[in-house]
Amino acid sequence: MASNVWLYKYLDVKGGLAMLRNSNLQFTNATQLNDPFDCHPALIDFSNVPVNEHNWPPASFLKDKGEKDMSNLRNRAWICSLSKLHNSVPMWAYYSKHMGVCIGLNIEKAKSYLSKIQCSFYIGAKVIEVQYRDVAEKPDYFNDSKDYFHYLLSTKANNWAHEQEVRLVLEDPSPTIMASLFKPKRNEVVDWKRVRAYPHIGGECFESLYLGIEIDKKQKEQVILEARRCNPNIRVYKMEVDTEAFRLKEVQVL
Repeated sequence: MASNVWLYKYLDVKGGLAMLRNSNLQFTNATQLNDPFDCHPALIDFSNVPVNEHNWPPASFLKDKGEKDMSNLRNRAWICSLSKLHNSVPMWAYYSKHMGVCIGLNIEKAKSYLSKIQCSFYIGAKVIEVQYRDVAEKPDYFNDSKDYFHYLLSTKANNWAHEQEVRLVLEDPSPTIMASLFKPKRNEVVDWKRVRAYPHIGGECFESLYLGIEIDKKQKEQVILEARRCNPNIRVYKMEVDTEAFRLKEVQVL
């Protein structure tokens, strides 16, 4: 579990306004993330099937079952991706071209709300710190004593290390959580993996707001207004270029 009390979410202005206005967090199914290697069963080695008497169950059956079990674990996981950093130049560029916002969350306060969410296997969200690797470790599914679900959810390529990601994970949350913003039509067949979950958290969880260097003046005013409605005590900062180094610095404006 990550020790950081404050974690950060980078968003464009539209996403930031929605998050503050609805006082919620967005969770996305693990199969829908932008990195094709993310949470993929191929991160685990299923080839070393133990030898059984009379080859029963068959090795091919055990191998397929292991792969399907890990795929099912991936299908059941909904993830909210956060960062330890609020001043990452690449992150500001990726998510909003420096025209958006970064919202600071008190994760301990947020967990008190998430702890009430009913999931199929436990109550509430797990907090998992991503581990970055140059080479996939590929633990042996049949012979290693490892928490494979945790390994799938926490392992990413070193190319992403600059994100300093920490994940909130809901395992197979109740459809009533996801349906808070999504209303299926009558008799509609729904692929729930494509539906995002938006659990509510209290306004006091939103402790800081960082405005991008290039944010539009009108949008800046809109975001600040919504942030103060959400939490009157929220601290507001404007990001600026640090002329002494290749980095960003924040200046408090409210």
